[in-house]
Amino acid sequence: MPNNRMNKTIAGYHLLMILSAVDFRVTGRKDAVIRHYLASEFPFNVNLDKQMEVISSLRPDEWERHYLKAMDDFYDDATEEECRNLLQFAIILAKADDVITQRENHFLNLLFENWFNDSINSPSA
Repeated sequence: MPNNRMNKTIAGYHLLMILSAVDFRVTGRKDAVIRHYLASEFPFNVNLDKQMEVISSLRPDEWERHYLKAMDDFYDDATEEECRNLLQFAIILAKADDVITQRENHFLNLLFENWFNDSINSPSA
């Protein structure tokens, strides 16, 4: 993918799509979580064919690099509440097939550690 910056909502879509793919098991329940995210973020129907093309063109060994870029792009435009909301979608997505694989856990931890690491050590956490 070119170094074009993604807007927050598109970056969130990329994050969830990659997270849904890392265990190589796509289920209807995972798809439903992503559809719910899209419905909450896009108040109108949007064509995501180009985004899906970008995501599907990635090889599994490129997923983490792209995920990190999408994570940074999302974070740059998001409030803390929006980051927490996306993390919740990500957790629900990973749990959708009743199994959180080691790979899914790794990708969830990337979000948590990069976005909320400061709050881990704070007294109010």
